[in-house]
Amino acid sequence: MAKPIALVTGAGIGIGAATAIALGKEGYRVIVTDVLEKEGRAIARKIDRAGDAEFHYMDVADTKCVNDVVAAVEKKYRGALDVVVNNAGIAKHMPLKTLKDEDWDITHEIDLKGMMRVVRAAAPKMRKAKKGNVVCLSSIAGHVVGWGDHIPYSAAKAGIAGLVRAMAVELAPHQIRVNGIAPGLIWTAQALDPVHSMGAKGLKAAAKGIPLKRIGTAEEIADVVAFLVSDKARYITGQVITVDGGFTIAI
Repeated sequence: MAKPIALVTGAGIGIGAATAIALGKEGYRVIVTDVLEKEGRAIARKIDRAGDAEFHYMDVADTKCVNDVVAAVEKKYRGALDVVVNNAGIAKHMPLKTLKDEDWDITHEIDLKGMMRVVRAAAPKMRKAKKGNVVCLSSIAGHVVGWGDHIPYSAAKAGIAGLVRAMAVELAPHQIRVNGIAPGLIWTAQALDPVHSMGAKGLKAAAKGIPLKRIGTAEEIADVVAFLVSDKARYITGQVITVDGGFTIAI
């Protein structure tokens, strides 16, 4: 029996890498994609030691690149993708007073429109197969709370909720489920960046305000992804699940 195929974007580091590894352990053939070739290939090799994985360069801001990668994988394995995990994204310090149109545009090209591109490319064969799962990574920033000086990022992440719901309704008749996850504060390279995010000191300070009194891990988000694409979640679609240690209910 052929292995199910899972394509993960932004899988070279952080939540994407943890998700790719988790799905590999669940028995998926993992298509690791990223613009970070060195990191992406390393993750594919790590999965390949115990499972099955391959790396493809994919820039989700490039329609042709996305279409070509999806088509190549479908052709190679003679069928639809079983799982798409939209994780690729950027977060930059962009306060309103210095925000340029092009800064807004590139953030949305990657963080929001990029997700649409990947699903749009994968959906036709998923429809024919009458099955499929999509998970889109949002954030509590934008979806639940505001994040000052990160307006493009917050707006894009809020938009993911609408994207998830609309795609879930449209694709449900074809037995394709679409869900999202809004992570809270997670130990990732992006969050540890003191210029564009909180940095280590900021995260440690913020942990005091989280009911569980700690920062989450990328693996904990990956576990939720693995659940959402499993049969255990077969009646869940159109939802964006907040995974934040209780942070947003305690504010």
